[in-house]
Amino acid sequence: MINSSTRPEPFGELLKGARVLVVEDDFIILMELETILGEAGAETAGCGTVKDAIALTERNGLAAAVLDIQLGPETITPVARELARRGIPFVFYTGQSNTDAMRAEWPDRRFVPKPAQPRAIVKAVADLLHH
Repeated sequence: MINSSTRPEPFGELLKGARVLVVEDDFIILMELETILGEAGAETAGCGTVKDAIALTERNGLAAAVLDIQLGPETITPVARELARRGIPFVFYTGQSNTDAMRAEWPDRRFVPKPAQPRAIVKAVADLLHH
């Protein structure tokens, strides 16, 4: 779950107009992420499987993505590789404690640990959009 003890938090339109892919297999966390990003002005496209995420990456207009590392028995690796191939920046949002393999493959990517404050999530996405 997202640490929402300080919500609601005004984000204005920090992410206004950005289409953000959110891949998370826990439905409640997915909904929270979509709400947080939406409150910051983003348009979200959320899903909980690798197959659905790959399909969403094929749509034009994605500005960034927030990816859980483990989706049931699958890892997010195919999605991350497809996003990288398309030049779409992403951040990992994970509760996994052993992320060594992902960090080795993606040393330049940000890892936001679960749970995180809404402002940390919005900042991570905003940083992607402004770099």
